[in-house]
Amino acid sequence: MRAVISVVGKDRPGILAFAASECARRGINIEDVTQKVLEDMFTMIMIVTIPEDRHEYHVFAKELEAAGEEQSLKIHVMHEDIFNAMHRI
Repeated sequence: MRAVISVVGKDRPGILAFAASECARRGINIEDVTQKVLEDMFTMIMIVTIPEDRHEYHVFAKELEAAGEEQSLKIHVMHEDIFNAMHRI
């Protein structure tokens, strides 16, 4: 299963490393990532794959969003199917 992760927060060193580490701890593969600093705001979008044998998407999403709050980051995890449905013409 694939998901889209967005991260936004005040720019500082280690944000990408933090998000990547949280994914790696759970066996989540990062397929693609783009990031940009807009003035002093860090923005990032990642496409990830969650192994099929792990049916814990909602658990992962809540844990990552909570971990982001502890780092003063806004992290949102969206299932690829929902993302695609939202952007279908």
